[in-house]
Parts: sequence; C-alpha cells; structure tokens
Amino acid sequence: MLRIYTHSVKETKTMQVKIDTKEKFTVVLPLETSIYDNMAAKLAATCSNYLQKEIKNVVLNLQEVNNVDSQTAITIVKLQEEFYTNNASFVVCEIKPTVAKTFEELELDDILNATPTESEAWDIVQMDEIERELLGDEE
Repeated sequence: MLRIYTHSVKETKTMQVKIDTKEKFTVVLPLETSIYDNMAAKLAATCSNYLQKEIKNVVLNLQEVNNVDSQTAITIVKLQEEFYTNNASFVVCEIKPTVAKTFEELELDDILNATPTESEAWDIVQMDEIERELLGDEE
C-alpha cells in the first residue's frame, strides 16, 4: 500500500513523506532534499509510530535527501536504537555522499545500519526477522 503524507512542521514548513507498506516492513521515503532538526522530530515520530503496528520494521530511504544537519543524523541513529530495543529493524538506505559525510563527521557511520540499495535493506530486515525467530525459540 502506497501513501503520501504531508506533515506540518513548525507551522511554516511541511514535510512530505511517501509510505510504502510491504509484507515484513514499511518503507519511509522523505520527499525533501534537506532535513533539519525541526523536520527530523516529525520524521522520528512518523517512524516511531510503526513500533505500535503489526509490521514494526522500517526502511528509511534517503534517496531524495541531499543534506541533513547534525541533529538529524543523531535523531536517525537514536531511531535505529529505539527500533532494535523494541525487537524491530530499522535500516537506512540510498544515502547520498553529502549526507554520509555528516554521519562520518559525527562518527556515527560505524553504528548506522545502512545499505546502498533498498533491496539490500530488505535483506537485512529479513535476516533480522530470522535471527529474532531463532533467538525466540531458544528462550
């Protein structure tokens, strides 16, 4: 199911996000070229809402995004931590070099679960699901 949402951010800026629900995960695709701290909070809220749904795993596709500020990069890494704490996957894909540079400058690139393509992100989610099932059987 494909949906496009427009979120109001600080009353003066809107943020469009395309949502595509798959069998095991949801793809969140910001339709913005730049995401800054005020928009990052709304993006985080959008993604976190999926932790309350049946399909909890999220792939954040940044193919449209050319710039993020440091707060946005930190917010994305915190989102990833929140998902894994709640036994759900959060994978970022299609990061442009300018965005990757922000993560590198903050030394967050090593802890970010990122893949070059959306297809590879799907693979990570599926592997995480298998791992959670196997670990669940052991408990």
